[in-house]
Amino acid sequence: MADNTNEKVLVTETAAEPVIDKHYQLIETKRAAEIIDKAMNLAREEIPKGAVATYIPELGKMDPHQLGICLYPLKGDKICLGDYDTRFTIQSVSKVIMLIVALEVCGLKAVFRKVGMEPSGEAFDSLVELDVSNSKPYNPLINSGALAVCGLLLPEVSFQDMIRYTRNVCSDMDIELNESVFDSEMKTCSRNRSIAYLLESKGIITTDVEDTLRFYTKMCSMNVTAESLANLGKKLANDGVCVVDGKRYMSSRTARIAKTLMLTCGMYDGSGTFAIKVGIPTKSGVGGGLLSVSDKRAGIGVFGPALDAQGNSIAGCKLLREISNKLRLNLFYDPEWDKENADENSDETVLKDMQARSVM
Repeated sequence: MADNTNEKVLVTETAAEPVIDKHYQLIETKRAAEIIDKAMNLAREEIPKGAVATYIPELGKMDPHQLGICLYPLKGDKICLGDYDTRFTIQSVSKVIMLIVALEVCGLKAVFRKVGMEPSGEAFDSLVELDVSNSKPYNPLINSGALAVCGLLLPEVSFQDMIRYTRNVCSDMDIELNESVFDSEMKTCSRNRSIAYLLESKGIITTDVEDTLRFYTKMCSMNVTAESLANLGKKLANDGVCVVDGKRYMSSRTARIAKTLMLTCGMYDGSGTFAIKVGIPTKSGVGGGLLSVSDKRAGIGVFGPALDAQGNSIAGCKLLREISNKLRLNLFYDPEWDKENADENSDETVLKDMQARSVM
């Protein structure tokens, strides 16, 4: 990126010790690792119910039985289990990075003139809402929205700028473009091409459509690991600042917007269900990756290429659901939950208690 762009996206600051309320601190590392290991065994049982993404031929070659997690607390030791260091393509998780850079380089008003802030309720590659109305894409975390963001970024930054920033924000200098996946996607991206040309017809994309499509597809084709995503998640959890080197990688406002959209839109048409059952802002990708942010607590990266009907890692979602409350990762976690031992099976007890107190 140009020098003035670097100043916007990456500012060095004095490292500050993160403040974490004692009620929300993760439990002791060894015990946490035991809980995660048990949750991974339960999550693996979900794998036969899913399937790898075959509409991109190169992704169809992935081993669906892989599963890994890296949990990186703001305070405490990193916990890495399973296939946490296996390389896979970032796919739609890159939409978070594109959004971050667009907000920093182009500004909030410019970004949200092109895209909305609302959940779509449609599949990630849907063009229905664009075709039947004069609306702009619902949000930047679906394909149409990310393509619109790419059109905004293209005159400002190159792909090399983006991959350099991705390496830095993920603390992973080994991130590279997966050429075989990129070629495979470009040969089979008819739907995204249709979306891009529809956006051009509406004046939302004003750059060259094919250049925009290549830029977007390259962003989706970067090789990362679950650990890479956990490193990014940790910076988001700490207000955009790296705990290790004290550098700010995005503004507080950008970090807040990214986390909010991850919670409301990050799991496509499964976002509402995921928010209720798991309660951790998360962005998925069809390569099997999940980027999760437990604010002020931890960054989490998960890899599990077998997908559910919404295109989200089926074992990864189960894994996060199993550890969310046990490790105090839920955005809405309350220490009173521990006392009440609240879970899905407590509904009948709560109802009887409400009736006894004449609340219902």
